[in-house]
Amino acid sequence: MKKELAKTYNPSEVEDRIYAEWIEKNYFHAEIDKTKEPFTIVIPPPNVTGQLHMGHALDETLQDILIRYKRMQGYSTLWVPGTDHAGIATQIKVEEELRVNEGLTRYDLGREKFLERVWQWKEKYGSRIINQLKKIGSSCDWERERFTMDEGCSKAVKEVFVNLYEKGLIYQGSRIINWCPHCITALSDAEVEHAEQPGHFWHIKYNVKDSDEYVVIATTRPETLFGDTAVAVNPEDERYASLVGKTLILPLVGREIPVIADEYVDKEFGTGCVKITPAHDPNDFEVGLRHNLEQIKVMNDDATMNSYAGKYEGMDRYECRKQMIEDLEEMGLLLKIEDHTHNVGQCYRCGTTVEPIISKQWFVKMEPLAKPAIDAVKNGDTSFIPEHFEKIYFHWLENIRDWCISRQLWWGHRIPAFYCDDCNEIVVTKEEGAICPKCGKEMRQDPDTLDTWFSSALWPFSTLGWPDKTEEMEYFYPTSVLVTGYDIIPFWVMRMMFSGLEHTGQVPFDKVFIHGLVRDSQGRKMSKSLGNGIDPLEIISEYGADALRFTLATGNSPGNDMRFYIERVEASRNFANKIWNASRFLMMNLTIDKIELPDTTELKLEDKWILSEYNNLVKEVTDNLDKFELGIAVSKLYDFIWDNYCDWYIELVKPRLYEKDGADKVAQNVLSFVLIGALKLLHPFMPFITEEIFSGLPTGEDSIMVSQWPKACDCMNFEEEEKRMHIVMDAIRSVRNIRSQMNVVPSRKAKLIIVSENEDIFKDTGIYFEKLASASEVVVTSDKSGVDESAVNVVVEGATIYIPLDELVDKEKEIERLQKEMKNLEAEIKRVEGKLDNAGFVAKAPAHVVEEEKAKGEKYAKMLEEVRESLAKLK
Repeated sequence: MKKELAKTYNPSEVEDRIYAEWIEKNYFHAEIDKTKEPFTIVIPPPNVTGQLHMGHALDETLQDILIRYKRMQGYSTLWVPGTDHAGIATQIKVEEELRVNEGLTRYDLGREKFLERVWQWKEKYGSRIINQLKKIGSSCDWERERFTMDEGCSKAVKEVFVNLYEKGLIYQGSRIINWCPHCITALSDAEVEHAEQPGHFWHIKYNVKDSDEYVVIATTRPETLFGDTAVAVNPEDERYASLVGKTLILPLVGREIPVIADEYVDKEFGTGCVKITPAHDPNDFEVGLRHNLEQIKVMNDDATMNSYAGKYEGMDRYECRKQMIEDLEEMGLLLKIEDHTHNVGQCYRCGTTVEPIISKQWFVKMEPLAKPAIDAVKNGDTSFIPEHFEKIYFHWLENIRDWCISRQLWWGHRIPAFYCDDCNEIVVTKEEGAICPKCGKEMRQDPDTLDTWFSSALWPFSTLGWPDKTEEMEYFYPTSVLVTGYDIIPFWVMRMMFSGLEHTGQVPFDKVFIHGLVRDSQGRKMSKSLGNGIDPLEIISEYGADALRFTLATGNSPGNDMRFYIERVEASRNFANKIWNASRFLMMNLTIDKIELPDTTELKLEDKWILSEYNNLVKEVTDNLDKFELGIAVSKLYDFIWDNYCDWYIELVKPRLYEKDGADKVAQNVLSFVLIGALKLLHPFMPFITEEIFSGLPTGEDSIMVSQWPKACDCMNFEEEEKRMHIVMDAIRSVRNIRSQMNVVPSRKAKLIIVSENEDIFKDTGIYFEKLASASEVVVTSDKSGVDESAVNVVVEGATIYIPLDELVDKEKEIERLQKEMKNLEAEIKRVEGKLDNAGFVAKAPAHVVEEEKAKGEKYAKMLEEVRESLAKLK
């Protein structure tokens, strides 16, 4: 079916229509086909309440490139889409909406009614991000779309919790956890971001009971003093040996606390005396366990002080700090304040400074789970691209603490643990409720929910039907590659690894393809606070999805951040227009309705050259994609299509398309064959425009999306012709350059004399020079005798090309022009020399101004020399 392309390419008229056709024809759906090899990717599920940002756009573009590539190679490709319930993020949004619009809190509604509101929010906004993923061209299997709180994923979560609990790998205990006073919930270590902040060491005096002696404690968190239950010194520190076992009086409180000896204390740091607050510091907690110390929690969940703080009760932690420091100073107990920069943990969601506090939470015992996950990467069962990101993975797993998985939220997977209030029995079950096995009473479910990452960790197999033994699970698992940013290796990648190994006995993916962040043109991270975020949907609206995808792929180097420049998007759009115009030209001159590669004997030099170049491109792009070198692949495609195909080959064969007895069918076949192949190679990167053009060519295939990926063939390997053509192209470029330097307009034709010992190289190439180098006539000879001495010459590989000067320029006019230019340059040199000979100017002018004048003088002198040489040749 021959069709004519519109004069200009308009993405907004094409993209939605084509995407709807793909959906209608069910091209995205993956079938279980035992005759094919599976290729599976699970999408990193975006937050259900989220909006598409540039990070998503990059993530989804890279995945779609791989999926489309493998689909065309004949794999049964499954790309599982879905969204994450995003516990904290979603609950905060709904709570904020309640507060702003109705003046209510979640507690006013109660748990059940509040959760109804969250589900309503999810239904209203949950499809937004999915529709936005479609706008970028994502070819996900939408029939298999999942949600981390859907029935199947929830079943998997309960199965895993119960399994780990029964193995003793999930336990409940009081530990120091990271607490966000703003989100009012516990955080795992991976959810805490650290930043350098200026602070202070407050040196506080702790008096020894019934003595004039005292010790000095240096602390960065004086407000935790109310929870001190000891002061520790190193057992080998002779300065304090006599104090061990004595009692101190806790300032402001008056409570008695012991001096203990513990090797945890660094003799060289600070004063060598450390206040021990087991309820508010992880190291102090361990010291407390060793010495059987009381654990006194002095803050409420919102980081206000509780009753243990005495008169400071109800104050915010920082307000309390300020007041108590003043009081300590008045009492003569504050000895000095020392400036100190320290690493402070902040909530990854809201940026609030995290408070380490003791809390009863649910934990996953990590050591037994971490080891197999470490071994799997060391053994090569899963590999990272680039490999050096294994270091981050190993660092987290080798230094991992038990994972705090309980969250004080209502939105999320509720912990499947039940309590009997009468006899304190605990039951963990997959059932919806529980009856106490001891007293027969109905049990109360734990109010907490699981960390969002607990369900995300199961995503590669829960989405395929696990714990049921489904056909999908058997065929598509383990998945082939995980595409994700380096920033969530500790959050997500390592958790999927140990979860997959523990629950399925296999790694969840063969490869982990790591990409960097998309930064603004200045290299800054895109953020709301900087106001430098770029909305990918606006880019798509203005330039088209293909231009955005091409830009993101062009700047991609595995693991590295990329800067986003709008100029690059414009360049990508220009590239799309270039392909469109070239394709339109071909279609307007196409008289054949079937494309066949002509016999070698029918091919001309330019045909063999472009086919050989195309053959190399197929090999290289395929190799690059197999190695995840997407940026290199797309750069090669750009160069081939823009330069070789459009700027050279089309121009070289135009005369053959305009022959009197009809367009050359060999040229048509080669033009079409190479264009179709190049479109196929480009399709994963620019799916829409390639589909629109492909559908108008006589390909015999239904859609480029399900067409066969090109294969290299020795029948298109024309190494000698390729080398010969490169020499000819260099010669044409050289002639163009010399004409440009001499300001010769393209319409002025000139004779070329090509002197070469190997005349065969330039045999039958005269038409190329006439078409592309404004040659009026081309003479190829091995002898330069008879060439006018004034002729301009350029040296290229294997030849010297002479152009008679009087054919390039009007001799008298050129002499006149050069003489005028010589006078101007001489005047400028005189002016510069006058300035530099002026002692006053040299003494008073800034050094850089003097240097600029010297540089100008040198430049003018060089130009004058060139003008004189040109004049000498003319005379």
